[in-house]
Amino acid sequence: MRPIVTVTAAALLLCAPSVASAMIVPGPLADLRAQLASMSTRAPGHVAMEVRDLDTGLSSAVNPTASMPAASTIKIPVMVEVFRQLAAGNFDMNTPVTLRYADKDWGSGSLCDARTGRSYKVVSLLRAMIDVSDNTATNMLIRLVGRPNVNQEMASLGLLQTYLRDYIRTNGSGIRYALRSSPRDMVKLLTDMAKYELIDEWSSREMIGILEGQRHNTLIPEPLPSGLQIAHKTGTLEDTLNDVGIVYADPEIYVIAVMTTDLPSLSAGRRFIRRVSSVAYHDLQRFGLWRQNNGDVLNEAAPNGSDSNTMQDESGTPASGQPQPGPTSAPR
Repeated sequence: MRPIVTVTAAALLLCAPSVASAMIVPGPLADLRAQLASMSTRAPGHVAMEVRDLDTGLSSAVNPTASMPAASTIKIPVMVEVFRQLAAGNFDMNTPVTLRYADKDWGSGSLCDARTGRSYKVVSLLRAMIDVSDNTATNMLIRLVGRPNVNQEMASLGLLQTYLRDYIRTNGSGIRYALRSSPRDMVKLLTDMAKYELIDEWSSREMIGILEGQRHNTLIPEPLPSGLQIAHKTGTLEDTLNDVGIVYADPEIYVIAVMTTDLPSLSAGRRFIRRVSSVAYHDLQRFGLWRQNNGDVLNEAAPNGSDSNTMQDESGTPASGQPQPGPTSAPR
């Protein structure tokens, strides 16, 4: 069954006579939407994705609101709650957090092998959680801020599919359901961050700086020009591969989230995400040139809408966006 192909309302407004009778969808954006839709019909497993131009808020998406296994992309919401509590004065970057045995998860990272009772600064745990995707560091930070507070903060930000039902536990299949999100949620979170509007300007800049230190760079960054600034976070289970981030391309900065699951192999998922990344980069580059040549009329004509209009597949049955259980391994 083919997945639902959705196009955000903001993009559809470009075609609406009530907005501008002579306006049409710019060729590069139309090409991007068509290519993503075509790629989704040949995708391995279940896929969901969204690409949003930061300046105009225009998006192209496939299944953007599908609930997907978040794997380690859930560490971005954890980081957001840490910074919210930092801004509230609950603790500071140098506050020590003591390692407990219950914090340890051996799925990803080396902190699990450290001596119980040793203390680590919040700033060190943040970088370990994001840059090398250390699960034990993540559990220490979740304990520090309180798991319910992570979920409450995501709900307050309007993230409808993002939740953390447990600590990071990779010794069973439950992790598929304990850590959930969607491309739409991740794109919203990262868009607010890229605009320096997530918590406050300082927090947004600090979080972007941490995401830029990501050491797993074989997905979204792989096909893009060397040296391009990218702030992103990957997530991996045995049959799941995700990458979400901000791409600081010139002239168009954009936010991208690609989530895949029920993959026949991680290699197939890597090829798919790299292809989406390459197509998005080139079409957004073309869109930037189009804007330079045609003025900034899109900024006034298209609001940053988040609603979507949905087209069904040939069978007339929407894709559920709820992948079936499968084997898992450590999120990283």
